[in-house]
Amino acid sequence: MRNFINLKDIPAKDLRKILTDAKTRKNKRKKLNTLDADKDRPLKGKLLIQMYEKQSSRTRLSFHIAINQLGAGSITVKASELHLGKGGESLADTAKILSTYGDGFLLRTDSDKKIEDFCKNLTIPIVNLLSPSSHPCQVLSDVFTIEEIKNKPISKLNLCWIGDCNNVLNSLIAASVKFGFNLNVGCPKNYSPPKFVMDWVKKNKRKINIFNDPKKAATNADVVFSDKVVSLNDKGNKAKKIKDFKNYRINSSLMKVTRPKSIFLHCLPRGNEVSEDVFLGKQSRVWQQALNRVHVQKSILLYSFGKLR
Repeated sequence: MRNFINLKDIPAKDLRKILTDAKTRKNKRKKLNTLDADKDRPLKGKLLIQMYEKQSSRTRLSFHIAINQLGAGSITVKASELHLGKGGESLADTAKILSTYGDGFLLRTDSDKKIEDFCKNLTIPIVNLLSPSSHPCQVLSDVFTIEEIKNKPISKLNLCWIGDCNNVLNSLIAASVKFGFNLNVGCPKNYSPPKFVMDWVKKNKRKINIFNDPKKAATNADVVFSDKVVSLNDKGNKAKKIKDFKNYRINSSLMKVTRPKSIFLHCLPRGNEVSEDVFLGKQSRVWQQALNRVHVQKSILLYSFGKLR
């Protein structure tokens, strides 16, 4: 049993095994329908319990498909439907109940501590579908998409992030250390990655380049990433944040400083951080990026159950 919480805590060789397995499984599905199970049905008879405390479109749908293709069953519960430390039942007891009925627990939460508490009390694997500090399934899938499009190891490419320093960027930074690719971050002053993240990068003898000029960050990039600057759950001063990021919009002018055949990726949903012509243009691969969540998440689940090929 293995948990899948943060990319920084998973050995690089294991992350590579996940990507290799995902490529093999994707290639074998070319003649299958969406809900047709993989021929080996590696998780047949397993029940995976999903819980979403935050809004979700791609994660919810892609994991539903992934679980079905692996031959397993799933049930999605709302946080309001479980006790979770309320109503006289401790979170530890809830975790024991989940472990009794299910074979795996998939959690999208607004609390890193909640994931930690579940890890201590579950006897089944837990997968982090998103937390305030991490979005590991998204970013590992993005690595898969980049290598699929570029047909070369990501370690040979230059990646650029333009936007807020959030959970997706934290996981992208972790991926840059694990896979050894160059990463530039373009963001306004006072929006840089937190010190504990940068200290971890330094400890692992890597370097992330921070620029307060988006064009300098994007120069010679093979891939440009972004995310919605103001999220649905953003508790800060939204008007100020929008003003601070007004010069960081990804448009055709910015994309001109990137390398020939560069691509644009976005984890979605989008906002005003990207222009319509870039988002819907030839360099955008956001729909392929979204679809690949299914294939990589299947292999993440197999990793958690110790069933990688």
